[in-house]
Amino acid sequence: MAVDAGVTSPATAEGATADLTAVYVEGLRAGLVGAAVIALWFLVLDTLQGRPFYTPHVLGTALMHAGRAWAPGETSRVDFETVVSFTWVHVLAFLLIGVAAARLLAVAERYPNFGFGILLLFVVVQCTFVGACVLFAEPVLHALAWPAVLVGNLLAAGAMAVVFWRGHPRLAIRP
Repeated sequence: MAVDAGVTSPATAEGATADLTAVYVEGLRAGLVGAAVIALWFLVLDTLQGRPFYTPHVLGTALMHAGRAWAPGETSRVDFETVVSFTWVHVLAFLLIGVAAARLLAVAERYPNFGFGILLLFVVVQCTFVGACVLFAEPVLHALAWPAVLVGNLLAAGAMAVVFWRGHPRLAIRP
């Protein structure tokens, strides 16, 4: 009886597919948690200031209507179409970030020496985000107060880290 050496066993292929699916599910879950945390953070801040949905309105206006200049003291009526559109973009961005982070954690589990590089990458991305906001979105930051944006990002990152930590309690990161 001849055996075809080029054929993989179904159990191995199914196992690899199941592992990859678990990574994607974990990333999607973490992305949803991060998006929800930052959205709730700004909803609470906006509501306490008496202007619910102001932040997604400002960010949506800046993103969707880039040709329209945002004046720092502007208080326009909240457009819920802009809020919903920005929320979809925001959630999709977090889903992508979550999946990318889950994939990187899967690599770090196999190769613990990459873990420190991944942690360093996270710090660089956060600093780049804040720097890009300061350079390119100054009027928006004046409207939103940059400390609130920074705290919101850190809260979302922390919430996502909790999701990942629960899925990888024995993850070792070596420098």
